[in-house]
Amino acid sequence: MKKLMTLVLLLAITSMSFAQKKELKAIEKALKNSNFADAKSAVSSAEALMGSMDDKSKAKFLFLKAQALYANGSGTDANIDEAISSLDKLKELESEMGKLKYTQEANTMTNGMINKFLTKSNDAFTNKNFKVAAKGFEKVYRMSPQDTIYLYYAASAAVSEPDYDTALDYYNQLKNMGYDGAQMNYYATNLETNEVESFNDKSSRDLSVKAKMHSNPEDRMSESKKAEIVKNIALIYVSQGEDEKALGAMADARSENPDDIGLLLSEANVHLKMGNKEKFKELMQEATTKDPKNSELQYNLGVLAAEGDNPEEALKYYEKAIAINPNHVDSYNNIAVVILGREAKIIDEMNALGNSSADNKKYEELKEVRTKIYYDAIPYLEKALELRETNVNAAMTLMNIYSALGETDKFKAMKAKVEEMEASAEGN
Repeated sequence: MKKLMTLVLLLAITSMSFAQKKELKAIEKALKNSNFADAKSAVSSAEALMGSMDDKSKAKFLFLKAQALYANGSGTDANIDEAISSLDKLKELESEMGKLKYTQEANTMTNGMINKFLTKSNDAFTNKNFKVAAKGFEKVYRMSPQDTIYLYYAASAAVSEPDYDTALDYYNQLKNMGYDGAQMNYYATNLETNEVESFNDKSSRDLSVKAKMHSNPEDRMSESKKAEIVKNIALIYVSQGEDEKALGAMADARSENPDDIGLLLSEANVHLKMGNKEKFKELMQEATTKDPKNSELQYNLGVLAAEGDNPEEALKYYEKAIAINPNHVDSYNNIAVVILGREAKIIDEMNALGNSSADNKKYEELKEVRTKIYYDAIPYLEKALELRETNVNAAMTLMNIYSALGETDKFKAMKAKVEEMEASAEGN
């Protein structure tokens, strides 16, 4: 009886082995004919036998399964995710076996998949198909985990979609792994065009310099992306109503980087988005102390003061911004807005006057004040228009002022400019 049982067991094992080989050959045959539907069907049949496969057969099956599911890039997202997982399992299994029969082919297949997904994702991003781009970049990252920049690209694409839940997941992964994103970039000046150009790597740049095609080699470290990542995490939390999580994310980041002006500004913006204007102002003032040469900070404090109905304080900040950056066009615009804002009170006083001689005299005095307001605003509007020739709001305001002042020639010239701008805008 014992011998009979052994014989039956041997027959069962032989039968199982034959079935495994048969299913694996069926997958191979379908793949050879690019019949991916039959290949996937055969994969399903073989999968039921995987538990009894030896490691060598498992490795082969995992490789064939990945090919069948990937289907030369035509597989569904779920299929391709499973194909990537299958390749990862194959590499892990063969590493444990100490025999890399399929790993090299798997690496070649992975590289081909990466190149296809990068091309597809870059094209999708360029065409503003951010959903496809995000999924593609995330798959590239999963296939090449050391290249964390692709997870960053996936997060950026998801934000642009916008798909905030997915973006938050990616950004938190980046934050938790301590992703910085700063990298060395290589530049040199083209001797023919005299323009500074970037290179993919140092050796290419140095070779071009040696060949006397470029000069003035320069290495520049790009900015860290930590501040941007934390800011986006916080802003997503704000959009989801998770204000405490938003501020917690900022607090953690700033405790690690207390001198990072980018993180400070990000926290300020979160408070502004939450409506905490006093805290925003406090942090912005702290930022101006840390970065006194930043015109944008002064301008933003001016905007905040204006929104708080404190135009004279706003004026001081706008003037500081211009002192730092004489070409800060928005500050010129807003100074004109503050000056012209004084007109409303004058008009109210004029409208409240009667017809007595005293009232008529007062009316003329107020009219002079109003005229002076116009003349005070004109230089700032002209400068704003000079710095930004498409500034239609500045042009329209100037046109109306010239009309009110009776300066007919200037009015006509500005009217023609406004019409030209509007026609150009319609054409675009």
